Amino acid sequence: MTSQRNLIGFLILCLIWGSTWIGISAGVRTVPPVIFAGTRFAAAGVLLLAIATFRHGFIVPAPGERLRLLAASVLSITLCYAPLFWGMKYVASGTAAVLEMSLTPLALLGFAICLREESWNRTRGVAIAVGTVGLAILFLPDASLDPDQSSDNAMKVLGAAAVAWAAISSAWGSILSRALLSQHHPILIAGWTTLVGGLLLITTSIAFEPGGAAALTRGWEKEAMAGWIFLVIFGSVVGYTIYMRLIRDIGSRAGNFAFVSPVIAIMIGIGFNGEIIGVLDLFGMTLMLGAAYLSLRSQAADRSIEGKNRQELECNGDPYGAGYRPPS
Repeated sequence: MTSQRNLIGFLILCLIWGSTWIGISAGVRTVPPVIFAGTRFAAAGVLLLAIATFRHGFIVPAPGERLRLLAASVLSITLCYAPLFWGMKYVASGTAAVLEMSLTPLALLGFAICLREESWNRTRGVAIAVGTVGLAILFLPDASLDPDQSSDNAMKVLGAAAVAWAAISSAWGSILSRALLSQHHPILIAGWTTLVGGLLLITTSIAFEPGGAAALTRGWEKEAMAGWIFLVIFGSVVGYTIYMRLIRDIGSRAGNFAFVSPVIAIMIGIGFNGEIIGVLDLFGMTLMLGAAYLSLRSQAADRSIEGKNRQELECNGDPYGAGYRPPS
C-alpha cells in the first residue's frame, strides 16, 4: 500500500511541478522574481502550519532540531531560488533547464550516499545517465551558443554556476530534512521550511532586488495574482508536502520528478499553446520517462531484496540479525 501511495504521489508531484511554469511565467513578467518567490513560499508556509496546527496542534521542533531545520530551509528555498532566478538572467533557458534538472537527481543521490542514507547501484546509475541524455536532447537545442557574445562569457559562466548551485543547494537541504521527517509529519516540516525560506527570500529581495520593496505595496496584475495563487496552493502547499513525504519514504529517488515534469510541461504546451513536437523531442522525452521508470524499479528491487533477507533471517530463527537474541 505504501509503495502504491508513493507512486501515486510521485505522479501527482510530476503533474503539478510540470505545470508550475504557467504560474511562474505569468508572475515574473510583471513582478520582481525573488519577491514573487518569497511571498509565495511564505504564504504557503503559513497555510501549511495552519493545517498542521489544526490536525496535530502547534508544534515547534525541539531546540536540538532547529539548527537542522534552519539549514534545510536556507538550502532548499533561499539559497536555491535566489541564485536560480539571478543566474537565469545570464543563461539561456535551455542551458539552465539541463543544468538544474539533470543535477537534481545526481545531487540528491550524492548527498544521500555521503550521509550514508542510501547506496549506489548500477541500475540507478544507468537511470540517471539515460535521464541526463534525454534532458540534453530536449533542451540543448534551445541553448544560446552565439560565439559573437564572447564579452558576456564571464557572466554566463557565473550564471551557469548559480543555476548549478541552485540544484545542489536544494538537494542538500532536502536530504538534511530527512532526519526531521522521521520525527515529524511532512506537512509540519514543509510548513516551517517554506515559511523560514520564504521570509529570508523576502528580506533578500527588499535589500538587493530592484523593485522588490515596491512590489509589496502595489497591486499586481490579475495574471500575476492568479499565477501566485496557483503556485501557493498547488506548487507549494500540495506539491512541496508530497515532495517532503517522498523524500522521507523513497529518499533521493524523489528527485526523478526532474525527468518527468519537463515532459508534462511540453505536453501542456502542445495542448494549450499549439506547440509542435519533433521526432528528436519525442526521443528525448522517451529517454527521460524511461529513466524515471528504471529508478523507481530499482527502488522496488531494493525493497524486495530487503524483504527476502528479512525472511531468511526469520527462517533461520534470527529475526533480529546474526548473533542477536532478545532477552528472555
